[in-house]
Amino acid sequence: MKFIYSLLLTVITLQVSAQNPEEKAIKATIDQFFNGMRMADSGMIAATISSTAVFQTIVPLKDGTVEVRSEAVADFLQSVGKPHKELYDEQIQYGAIHIDATLASVWTPYKFYLGKTFSHCGVNSFQLVKINNIWKIQYIIDTRRKDACVAGN
Repeated sequence: MKFIYSLLLTVITLQVSAQNPEEKAIKATIDQFFNGMRMADSGMIAATISSTAVFQTIVPLKDGTVEVRSEAVADFLQSVGKPHKELYDEQIQYGAIHIDATLASVWTPYKFYLGKTFSHCGVNSFQLVKINNIWKIQYIIDTRRKDACVAGN
């Protein structure tokens, strides 16, 4: 029994440590994006984004329909880079990561806090492109809600 337990533990450890190097690089880009938000460092965030990136959010309307709103990347960078009283803390979990050559799709459930106060939750869907051997965020679309946060977000 000890042998089986030891073997199982070894297999699990090897699988965790053998994470795909591309996944590590993709996660590093996304982590830098959110660390830049926490530090109000728009330059740090800008370094993770392609020059033609698109940011969108899905907004539920009072009549039960939804609207997709676009945000100019420059406006986002300016807003996040301004001094603000509360820390912008988007706490993500990595879900599915799919990679094909120079394209990656990443699903990240999240909870967003202003300082220590919960603001909203949802899911980010990232599309990244490998440009000059560096993963850059090309597209982000997210959902946002104040309640019905499920496990993982």
